[in-house]
Amino acid sequence: LCYTIKTGGKNPRSFFYLGGYMKHIIERIVRFAKEKKGKKKTKEVEQEVAEETSDKQEEKPAIDVQALLSGMADEMESRTMLLQGEVNEEKAGEIISGFLALANLKPPKKDLEKGEMPYDPITMYVSTYGGSADEMFAIFDIMNHCKKSCHIETIGIGKVMSAGTLILAAGTKGKRKISRNCRVMLHQVSAGTFGPLFNMTTEIDAIQSLQDQYINAMVSCTNLSKRKLKSLLNERVNVYLTAEEAIEYGLADEII
Repeated sequence: LCYTIKTGGKNPRSFFYLGGYMKHIIERIVRFAKEKKGKKKTKEVEQEVAEETSDKQEEKPAIDVQALLSGMADEMESRTMLLQGEVNEEKAGEIISGFLALANLKPPKKDLEKGEMPYDPITMYVSTYGGSADEMFAIFDIMNHCKKSCHIETIGIGKVMSAGTLILAAGTKGKRKISRNCRVMLHQVSAGTFGPLFNMTTEIDAIQSLQDQYINAMVSCTNLSKRKLKSLLNERVNVYLTAEEAIEYGLADEII
């Protein structure tokens, strides 16, 4: 999955390679012109080549991301993904692309029975110390979007901390699992700022808004009330939970 996303699949890979090859040919033409013709003539050729290259660049068709993801979905046999490591832009991009490819782009099932979803379930293993709150919410929103067409089974293994807790809890209720020895940790949104006082005031307001957003999202996915969650977060810097406590608080449904 990661390799396919980063390279852009077969079509864009061939496109960029071909573009580089044509550039090499044009450069060879320019060098040949320098050898055979005078300096003035050479400048004219270079100008023509530059204009031709510019025109070709302007005529390049935009890459159809949806078509690329659709092609990737056709090639994917497994509906299992792994979120491991820091939750950053690159990791979030891989996870989001995977969800879109698996949950939206292939033709849905026909003749559905009552309660059946248009697509087969997606399983995502989660093992992370956390990361960016913005990327956490990006994954969270895409998961909620995809749950309209398929169930998402989340499985916490190793460690599920910080941003990872919301991602684990965002799976389909009843299908969220956690390994017995998985370490779970909740804490408040953390950030830092410096500069003019009015800028710092604005940043602090934004951080508080992000904290409220996180609490609302956690409450929507778990058994925790706002009062209980705020009490937990305020009494300790880092709130560590056992697998049993994670189930009691509604972050997961079953121990594996």
